[in-house]
Amino acid sequence: MHSTTNTSIDSTAPLLPAADKSPQPYEVVRFNALKHGILSRYTVLSHENHADYESLVNSLMDEHLPAGATEQHLIEELASVIWRKRRVLQAEGATINKGLKESARSAKTVIPAAAPFEMGLSGEGTDIRDLMDLKPEEVTDSHRTARHDLEATNKAAAILSKGGDRAYDRALRTLTPDTREWWQSYVDEEEYPADATGLATFISEHVTPFVYQQEKESRHHGAIVNQALGEGLQAYKLEKLSRYETHLDRKFERTLAMLIKLKDLRSTRAA
Repeated sequence: MHSTTNTSIDSTAPLLPAADKSPQPYEVVRFNALKHGILSRYTVLSHENHADYESLVNSLMDEHLPAGATEQHLIEELASVIWRKRRVLQAEGATINKGLKESARSAKTVIPAAAPFEMGLSGEGTDIRDLMDLKPEEVTDSHRTARHDLEATNKAAAILSKGGDRAYDRALRTLTPDTREWWQSYVDEEEYPADATGLATFISEHVTPFVYQQEKESRHHGAIVNQALGEGLQAYKLEKLSRYETHLDRKFERTLAMLIKLKDLRSTRAA
C-alpha cells in the first residue's frame, strides 16, 4: 500500500506582491532630494536659511525633472554651486564695504589725491561721509556758499591790510554772520584781541585756509567721491574671490553638461 503526499499548492493562499521595478515617480524623487539629500546637510551653514536652499533645489528639480539618483545628485550639485556663488557676492560686498569704511576715515590722503595738481587741498577736518551724503543740488549750494565766504573773507582782509579809520568795524561787517560768530568765540576765550590786528591774524590763521579748503572741496566734489569709492574698492583684495567664482562657474558648466548628456543618453535608450 502506497501512501501519497499531497504537494499541490493551495490556490487560496495569498501571493506576495511582486517588487515594483518601475522608476520612482518624479514627485517622490523631488521629495527625497529634500529629505535625504546628502549635499544639503553640508551646503547650508547654520546661519543660512535652509528654506531658501530647498526652494532653489525645488526650482532646479522642476526644471530638469530628474529620473534616478544620479540625475538627482547632479541637480543637487548645481544647487550647491549656485548657493556658493551667492556667498561669493556677499563676501565681495562685505570686502568693498570694509574698504569704503577705511577710505572714509582717510580724508587727509583721499581728498588731496582726488585733485593732485590742486594746491591747498588737504582734507584737514573734513569727514568724507558728509561729502558722500550731499545731493547734487546741495553740492551746488555748498560751492556757491563757499565762493561767497571766500569773497567776503578776502574783502575783509583787504580792508584790514589797507587800514584807516574804523577798519576793524568795516572788516567785521564784511565777514559772513557765521565767520563773525566764529570770531566772537575766539574773542570771548581771549585768544585774540578785539582789534584790527587780532582780526587780521584770525583771518590769516583760520578763516582763509578754511574757506579756501571749503571752496576747493565743493569744486572737486565729484572727483573726491570717485577717489573715495575707487580706493574703497581695493580690487586686489577681490582677486581670490574672483578666482573662486571662476572655479564655481566651471564646475557649474561641467555639472550641467554632464546632466544634459545623461538625460540625452536616457532618452536615446528609451527610444
